[in-house]
Amino acid sequence: MGHKGAETRERLLDATQGLVEAAGYFGAGLNQVIAVSGAPRGSLYFHFPGGKDQLVAESVRRAGREIGEAMERLADTAPTVADFAEGMLRHLGERLEESGWSKGCPVATVALETAATSDPLQQVCSQVYRSWEDALRARLEGRPDADDVAVTVLALVEGALLLARTHRDLEPLNRVSRQIAVLLR
Repeated sequence: MGHKGAETRERLLDATQGLVEAAGYFGAGLNQVIAVSGAPRGSLYFHFPGGKDQLVAESVRRAGREIGEAMERLADTAPTVADFAEGMLRHLGERLEESGWSKGCPVATVALETAATSDPLQQVCSQVYRSWEDALRARLEGRPDADDVAVTVLALVEGALLLARTHRDLEPLNRVSRQIAVLLR
């Protein structure tokens, strides 16, 4: 694929990721993706022959990698697991607030909307969540309850993001951060 083709593909993924995060799977129609990306309709089907599900799946994978990379950067600098979790909540809160409360979790809405109806999308969402669990578990190395704690922390973060987005207020993230610190002591 040439440079122009790669640029077009990235524009389509950027548009899809933004639309999906703001409005979910059903709020991100192909006509909207084309309009936001400025890409020709034929490019959409050339780059994503599997249609909307392939486009959304790749955008969810991509968004998951972005959050995973932020987790890796933070893991390199956070001295404790509690600092790591607090830093992730701060990062996600800043991302949410800067987006005008439209960018919560890049996976949650798609997972909720499609998990029961689309096996491929359910599997992608599951893979992203498992990768985040793995990143948390790696920070909990040596704890006999690392599996349970990793899932608990992820569930707390997801719930806090939902509440923060719903209330348009960072306080749920701050409260969960304090409770994660207690949990991890």
